[in-house]
Amino acid sequence: MSDETKLLPHRQAIDAIDQQILTLMNQRAEHAHAIGVLKGTGAVYRPEREAQVLRRIQDLNMGPLPDESVARLFREIMSECLAVERPLTIAYLGPEGTFTQLAAIKHFGHAAKTVACTTVDDSMRMVEARQADYVVAPVENSTEGSVGRTLDLLVSTPLKTCGEVILRVHHHLMNISGSLKDVQTVYAHAQALAQCQQWLNHHLPKTVQRVAVSSNAEAAHLAQQNPQAAAIASQAAAEIYGLTKLATNIEDEPNNTTRFLVLGHQTTTPSGSDKTSLIVSAPNKVGTLQNMIEPFSRVGISMTKFESRPSRTGLWEYVFFIDIEGHIDEPKVQMAIDELQKRAAFVKVVGAYPKAVL
Repeated sequence: MSDETKLLPHRQAIDAIDQQILTLMNQRAEHAHAIGVLKGTGAVYRPEREAQVLRRIQDLNMGPLPDESVARLFREIMSECLAVERPLTIAYLGPEGTFTQLAAIKHFGHAAKTVACTTVDDSMRMVEARQADYVVAPVENSTEGSVGRTLDLLVSTPLKTCGEVILRVHHHLMNISGSLKDVQTVYAHAQALAQCQQWLNHHLPKTVQRVAVSSNAEAAHLAQQNPQAAAIASQAAAEIYGLTKLATNIEDEPNNTTRFLVLGHQTTTPSGSDKTSLIVSAPNKVGTLQNMIEPFSRVGISMTKFESRPSRTGLWEYVFFIDIEGHIDEPKVQMAIDELQKRAAFVKVVGAYPKAVL
């Protein structure tokens, strides 16, 4: 029996399964459309519902596809089904090819329309003005810590956090010529330069200038125009700007990861596995930190982030950014926040949202 003869029944089975999958996907899209009609002018995107669907799919998965793979596939199916009703518009820090755009696509799928903005400020203002549905903004990196500008904007923006994205960050060195010998300048975002500092020190001459720019995608754009320049950027940026990768995965920390927040105008209901983000200001006196932590520890709520940042209102005054386990609609979380409000000068609930699934 020839190899072709042996392969034939498997190929026929795959063709039949593909037809079933196509039929079922279109049936799913019809139900998604019917739900959109019933919602009317309400929000077509429910972060908590999508998180629940992805978790359920992972729980049902029996392999051989890994859980992350099936979640990514269903993320795209949900994205396309949502677009049948109305494609979402997502603002992000551009230009095209930034890690923030990759985070937006990871969270919303390829059917969403991503819109590049010059700054994080501009991306938030676009959503505040309802010119876009949501904004994805970087908030912290596992190597370099928090993104200060995003934290500052969270204090004043009326937008609510309704999701988070965890993105594994791989940095690549790239240029237009394909030769490392040509490189006299390396462009990158300041955080990318810091995240790749050891590699750059070891592999490039000290005479090579390092220049911080607004984003890694902007670095790729500059490297495209200058044969003596290289950029630190993503695989997507290399493809978009036609650059050749000179070295891959040059980040110093092998688990380099960036966390992004998704912000919009809506609030969420509990999904079963959530976080709540808070901003707190309290008097600068002995015992302040313990006074703020105690309401949460008393009821057994875990903190996943606690960070101080200088306030813009006075010298040596600080605001605190706090992430806790649980949703504000849960009684013990609400109880702890109510107590915190009695103790602090200012408490802002930035949002409650599902933990990242992918």
